Amino acid sequence: MTSCRAGPVLCAKGCEIEAETNMARKREQAPRAWQRMLSGRRLDLLNPSPLDIEIEDIAHGLARVARWNGQTEGAHAFSVAQHCVLVERFVVALRPRARRGLRLAALLHDAAEYVIGDLVSPFKAAVGLDYKAFENHLMSAIHIRFGLPPLAEAQDTVLIKRADRCAAYFEAVQLSGFTIAEARRFFGVPRGVNPPKLTPLPAMKAQALFLQRFQSLSA
Repeated sequence: MTSCRAGPVLCAKGCEIEAETNMARKREQAPRAWQRMLSGRRLDLLNPSPLDIEIEDIAHGLARVARWNGQTEGAHAFSVAQHCVLVERFVVALRPRARRGLRLAALLHDAAEYVIGDLVSPFKAAVGLDYKAFENHLMSAIHIRFGLPPLAEAQDTVLIKRADRCAAYFEAVQLSGFTIAEARRFFGVPRGVNPPKLTPLPAMKAQALFLQRFQSLSA
């Protein structure tokens, strides 16, 4: 058995430094799991912190993420930002006295897509549960950042989902080439809301519209 000539204290210190060096080297070699935002924030995708989430980044990203994989009519894509504004509007139509927190949750219901994009439902099903867990983790951080409970109440989730399906129905029929029969089969018959006239907005206008609704709800 050999012993360290430098002595046990220096040997332990040297081993500690070597271990830290090896860990740093492994971190450098690991795939990057964070994204830098235009605000300057660096969002860790595996462990997102509410402190690294800014509404301006969300609005900018959602205004440039296309619903329906971009398969919509018009000179511009129908953005997730514009969709979120529509869903919040429908929540108010379905529950006229909806509290401000519920309306804000509706506006932010797809906010995670500023990072992960808008995957169509068939692809989400193919990816499986890991994708949903990742999305839910990010949504919890977003909710905390803007003063909402990490998980919405069950009745609120049901209402937002109903408004979301109403929005999807009208988007599908007016913009994405679905027949009425197809839209009814996939999204149900929208009840309790007035049919909107949907016109896809340029990204900057969709971004401004989303931010305006957020500022109104969070004032």
